[in-house]
Amino acid sequence: MVNGVTILGSTGTIGVNTLDVISRHRDRYRVVALAAHRNVETLLAQCRTWRPAYAALADERSAETLRAQLKCEGLATEVLDGVRALETVAALPEAQSVMAAIVGAAGLLPTLAAARAGKRVLLANKEALVMSGRLFMEAVRQHGATLLPIDSEHNALFQCMPPGFEQGLERVGVRRILLTGSGGPFRRTPPQELGAVTPEQACAHPNWVMGRKISVDSATMMNKGLEVIEACWLFNTTPDRIQVVIHPQSIIHSMVEYADGSVLAQLGNPDMRTPIAHALAWPERVESGVASLDLFARAHFDFEPPDERRFPCLRLARQALAQGGTATAILNAANEAAVAAFLERRAGYLQIPELIERALEEVPSHPASSLDVILRDDALARDCVERRLHEAAA
Repeated sequence: MVNGVTILGSTGTIGVNTLDVISRHRDRYRVVALAAHRNVETLLAQCRTWRPAYAALADERSAETLRAQLKCEGLATEVLDGVRALETVAALPEAQSVMAAIVGAAGLLPTLAAARAGKRVLLANKEALVMSGRLFMEAVRQHGATLLPIDSEHNALFQCMPPGFEQGLERVGVRRILLTGSGGPFRRTPPQELGAVTPEQACAHPNWVMGRKISVDSATMMNKGLEVIEACWLFNTTPDRIQVVIHPQSIIHSMVEYADGSVLAQLGNPDMRTPIAHALAWPERVESGVASLDLFARAHFDFEPPDERRFPCLRLARQALAQGGTATAILNAANEAAVAAFLERRAGYLQIPELIERALEEVPSHPASSLDVILRDDALARDCVERRLHEAAA
């Protein structure tokens, strides 16, 4: 049977790589819908190639442009517009699988819609769990969705986990999770030089090709902090069972240590097509287009603990996780606002953790009992960051 696929965030790095994997297996997968924010040019090219039944753009003006261009070219793809359109295509009955690759908080509602529609959710949007972990996991269970992680680290952990890990790691003999990270481009940069870091330098990841926001998160290691939070929800565990390990080569994507002392690791070249292919075909295996790992070319593997003085965002993520409730949503929102300001050159690199810490101090957290509460505190955190930036600029 041909599997229908919707791709949320089709014009980003994950979306483009997903289409690359699907192109190798056209007999197995059919693209039902493509969705993006406002990238008309790339989405139009994708519609020409894949002829999806639907295309969705959150930006209504961009959607109108796409609609006119598709009509001019005689393409039958129906264009939906607005934020709600993303939720609509996430729940289409024609699609069995949904790649959730919209970056940031904007991906929460469509990803949740896919879970509530009982889809196979290929989760590349970690913010869905960071912001609303309990609500999201309850939706997965209540509606019979299948949740498969796409982040290279969480996908690696999923591959190394025993059956039944959802019932608790201790019950299945898992001692701890070893969550690896490269350390980003500033792992060895003298601290006194970090204040002069530019967006271009922060986005120059040594191993991975990623979008600008996630590249900055990798540089600050907030990405790893968010992944600790995500891992707690995905693998039903607590932060004391998760150790962050800096592994500069990015070949070992994460490890699982068992009670008997065994450590299982998933290795591979740093290419997101591996976890994408794994999740698309699971429990089968298919060709991804990724080159074989040449162990002889990799003379050695290095490991070291993270320096939380250099990477304070790791500490802030654990602090928010310990606080509970909407604190992790506040953390994520403040980080998104601070990183956006840095990329727009309205804030310095070292201001990112400072702004996040102030938001955690000033915005009260509440029990994450509903989406309304979560989104309200998300907005308050963003306002807090913008207010601090305005005060600093005055």
